[in-house]
Amino acid sequence: MHIEDYGFLSDTETAALVSRDGSMDWLCMPRFDAPACFAKLIGTSDNGFWKIAPQNPPISIRRSYRRDTLVLDTEFETGDGCVRLTDFMPPRNENPCVVRIVQGVRGTVEMEMRLVIRFLYGKIIPWVRRYQQGIVAVAGLDALTLRSDVQTHGEQQSTVARFVVSAGESQSFVLTSYLSYKTPPQAPQSEAALRKTEKFWKRWAAQMRPAIYENQPIRRSLLTLKGLTFAPSGGIVAAATTSLPECLGGERNWDYRFCWLRDATFTLYSLLSAGYTDEATAWCNWLLRAIAGDPAQMQTLYGPAGERLLHEYELSFLSGFEHSQPVRVGNAASEQFQLDVYGEVIDMLYHARQRGLRSDSDVWQLQRHLIQFVVKHWNDPDEGIWEVRGERRHFTHSKVMAWVALDRAIKTCEKHRTKGETKLWRSVRKEIHSEICARSFNKKRDAFTQSFESERLDASTLLIPLVGFLPPNDPRVLSTIKAIEKELMFNGFVMRYDPEKSAAVDGLRPGEGAFLPCSFWLVDCLHLSGRHEEALELFQRLLSIRNDLGLLSEEYDTTQGRLIGNFPQAFSHVALINSATNLISAAGPAMERGVHNCRDTNHTSEPVSPQK
Repeated sequence: MHIEDYGFLSDTETAALVSRDGSMDWLCMPRFDAPACFAKLIGTSDNGFWKIAPQNPPISIRRSYRRDTLVLDTEFETGDGCVRLTDFMPPRNENPCVVRIVQGVRGTVEMEMRLVIRFLYGKIIPWVRRYQQGIVAVAGLDALTLRSDVQTHGEQQSTVARFVVSAGESQSFVLTSYLSYKTPPQAPQSEAALRKTEKFWKRWAAQMRPAIYENQPIRRSLLTLKGLTFAPSGGIVAAATTSLPECLGGERNWDYRFCWLRDATFTLYSLLSAGYTDEATAWCNWLLRAIAGDPAQMQTLYGPAGERLLHEYELSFLSGFEHSQPVRVGNAASEQFQLDVYGEVIDMLYHARQRGLRSDSDVWQLQRHLIQFVVKHWNDPDEGIWEVRGERRHFTHSKVMAWVALDRAIKTCEKHRTKGETKLWRSVRKEIHSEICARSFNKKRDAFTQSFESERLDASTLLIPLVGFLPPNDPRVLSTIKAIEKELMFNGFVMRYDPEKSAAVDGLRPGEGAFLPCSFWLVDCLHLSGRHEEALELFQRLLSIRNDLGLLSEEYDTTQGRLIGNFPQAFSHVALINSATNLISAAGPAMERGVHNCRDTNHTSEPVSPQK
């Protein structure tokens, strides 16, 4: 199976991936970052899966989400008839569960259900015994119970059912997670749970502002973003998976089931622009709780509830997606110093205040502590936006975001009459701006480069006009865009940096796909610089690589023409929403965050004429 062959289910606390052939190959219970009980996605069938499909190979398979929901319908057409498999995760009450309903559409179809439960990412075989209308599987603290409408039996350390479904008939299966020392919970009635789940998602989708968000790609992206939200805390995980490779067969395999601060402002815009004030407020509150404390100890990412300890380790017993090893759990990037996240946090809180979200004096005091840290440490090297595993550098993007932190703090004082050391901040803001323009703009390359005194291009410099550091029509910005188009575009998509020289940047073996948000950033830059038709053409190209369910992963393999990286990826969908909003509305994020902020800022460095 390719990554695009999977559909995404969520109850806004945990998630599952279901392939087009009816196999649930990834499931973590009871939350996004819990050890998987189905890990076939990054291993083999022996690591756990749950498949429901016709016994004979189908002639064709069709699938779709029910409108404005994460309820997935898969129709199998066989020589004997047609059957529909409906998969969903009901909104959480106490115990998370997955419901699968098999309904006969036409004729009579022989079906098979095969359940292989393996706890701890596929390593632990549970003790399975019969319980009421199904089975119970237990290993240590973990326990699952399966209730089914058909008789099951054990077969080679799996649970199997073979049954027949005719037109108008249905059979259901409910898998529920619980703590093994408690009594197995009562499974919900499948049809009632289906109605409740549809109502939940449609009620949420109905809040979208219709003037812009009737656009189906935007709606599906917002629903995906909601599905990646950890409802109890308001945090939003970067993806539902771990170790789906950025290069097939390679080592760039990371755990993305955590919340990155870097996504903060982009995510806030996506939610607020669509009218989701409650979710935006919850996201802000999650962020404030997560970063509370000493600014020097602020992390790049946190657990879904704000956890700090995200120790990274490898699961050597798993073969990896298409033999891409190692398989990793946890993320060592949480221990890195990434200067840019201070800018992202201050930027988000500034725009939240601008949009009318509540902000009290305690929040401003926290921001002042963060700014004090930036004033003292903006000139320190860091690991940067790409979380390099090599030496620290003076990355251009990191310095730009340090400038953003000071710029937004100054604007907060100017527009909201808060108290701060604005004289000092203006002086440091000016110093950072001059330093970047002097040391990051390479006159020989006629472009802003990845780091000070470097000749290497980097797609993160596309954010320079999008955050208001320079106007989109500045000659240095225009020449940087052209240089990136010339050197970092492969088969119509933007790479983060030259993939053949990536080892010199991040210390890992060369090779990766096109990081999709970079291409969306180029859409925004093209649009702001007046190249509207080219921006729309690139945007349509990006839409065309979504899978048949409207989902995007982290990256795209431009050679093989397939999605790669963790899936579905929140940042990719956030970038899609924001680029679509920029193209549709004159008041999109690129205008508000970039152009308008740029007009409000007294830039002190003189433009440099492009090289002839």
